[in-house]
Amino acid sequence: MKKLLICLFITVIFSSNYFFLNNFINTTYAQQKPVPSYAKWGQIAIQKTKEKYPQAKIIDYLHIGSDKKENTSLEKFKLWLKQNNKEFGVFVDILFDSKTEQIIDVKLRETTRG
Repeated sequence: MKKLLICLFITVIFSSNYFFLNNFINTTYAQQKPVPSYAKWGQIAIQKTKEKYPQAKIIDYLHIGSDKKENTSLEKFKLWLKQNNKEFGVFVDILFDSKTEQIIDVKLRETTRG
């Protein structure tokens, strides 16, 4: 009987630790960073770059910054692409209406420098 109680006690301890650790791990993974305000525009920058360079692979992405005026906003990105054996950068500027978020203009400019 004593051995049975010891086994039961050990089982309860290990089970509770498993559930505690499992819950702790799930909670830790659930705490993610907030989505940045430029994320929507970054997706558009990637989309426009893929349209212009369909054979290239995007290997890096950088949000350069924002420029907000009274009625318009400008989001600036730099994407690094690889096509065949060539690597190059593409600057993407997205100008949009600040209130409606309607895109006014998208400019892509290629660069060979880092």
